Amino acid sequence: MPLAMNKDVFITCAVTGSGATQDRSHHVPRSPKQIADSAIAAAKAGAAVVHCHVRDPETGKPSRDLAMFREVTDRIRDSDTDVVLNLTAGMGGDITFGGVENPMQLSDAGTDMAGATERVAHVAECLPEICTLDCGTMNFAEADYVMTNTPGMLVAMGRMMTELGVKPEIEAFDTGHLWYAKQLVKDGILDSPALVQLCMGVPWGAPDDLNTFMAMVNNVPDGWTFSAFGLGRNQMAYVAASVLAGGHVRVGLEDNLWLDKGVLAENWQLVERAGSIIENMGARVIGPAEVREKLGLVKRAPKG
Repeated sequence: MPLAMNKDVFITCAVTGSGATQDRSHHVPRSPKQIADSAIAAAKAGAAVVHCHVRDPETGKPSRDLAMFREVTDRIRDSDTDVVLNLTAGMGGDITFGGVENPMQLSDAGTDMAGATERVAHVAECLPEICTLDCGTMNFAEADYVMTNTPGMLVAMGRMMTELGVKPEIEAFDTGHLWYAKQLVKDGILDSPALVQLCMGVPWGAPDDLNTFMAMVNNVPDGWTFSAFGLGRNQMAYVAASVLAGGHVRVGLEDNLWLDKGVLAENWQLVERAGSIIENMGARVIGPAEVREKLGLVKRAPKG
């Protein structure tokens, strides 16, 4: 296929995530204030979109606490820095099975399954402009852990997001996830054109080689908007690859802890470096107002 480089690129910063990274870098924000402050710093460095999870402030473990999501949202909105808010809706679909001989003895420590309404409750409360929709079930790196998103669950959650007027960002970890995303649009659950995040190098989804990446890109329908990221040391390589392929980019501590070998990163530094790559390629980094216009987003204050 001919090269179709994107000339107007937005950067998403994935601020903290839900992985077990909190003890691997002191820069991974834990408390709502730390998460909001890191998101604001990333926006000042050039991120048009901030993607936020919340964590237990004491342990750093991932959380679905409604009050913490509200605090993060309010702190970002009350700041003098404009940014598009993107909240995760990926929590509440975690199953950690027992050993291979007793799989139904689920691990209490790693299992967190919630109904569709509960998984979207913080989205209804905070009304971000974007929220994520992990568009499939997959094995993750851990031996017995499965990220669970059944078709029925995705229909229910997708319909709720659409009715709330919050744009789903389809998280595609493999080609089949894109296949089902197109079905959700065909069935009228999600609006078209849709927004997609191509998630590369997450074990055991799509590997982060360029052949697989282009297969993912070629499965994104014309008119849809896509962004992409690669885990770990390939994060910045995927900034260039996504722009060259016609997409937008995501960086941040959810996906990569390092600025250089042996140098731990802060979110704003990763955003700044991504911006330099984009501009040195001859493209332009766009801000939140242009992103809202491009994606048809409406900035809203939370209820109450």
